[in-house]
Amino acid sequence: MNQKLRSDGSIKAIYSASEGKKLYRPLMASKINAGFPSPAQDYIEGKLDLNEHLIVHEASTFFVRVEGYSMQGAGILPDDILIVDRALEATHNRIVIAILDGELTVKRLHIEDSQYYLVPENEDYSPILIDEDMDFMIWGVVTYVIHKV
Repeated sequence: MNQKLRSDGSIKAIYSASEGKKLYRPLMASKINAGFPSPAQDYIEGKLDLNEHLIVHEASTFFVRVEGYSMQGAGILPDDILIVDRALEATHNRIVIAILDGELTVKRLHIEDSQYYLVPENEDYSPILIDEDMDFMIWGVVTYVIHKV
């Protein structure tokens, strides 16, 4: 992580996506029923490389480890890993990694009447109205959340 940037407590670490050996795992041909149980089928459709499904822009994709509870309402919890794409446009209602006054934070971007807000997904935290006196930049857009169940 850049030594000049601190976290507001919502980001623990940043890692880059690395090119390298693909890691394929078996992909079941049938979908799993989330309602009533159905008989298991022992048929493998093929192999799946998660990089092909989770990463669109490899050179601009990073992994960010979360710290804190400000985004728990969006299903983002401490020690989750966020997949962040810096090539995507940050639009209204996207979850973003932002730099605000030299600190990294993960929040939902809310744009209303040309005003920008960083909105937490936890009522214990307040939205942040971005004004012209703040040093503000969108660092990337969160595309996926990885967490243990």
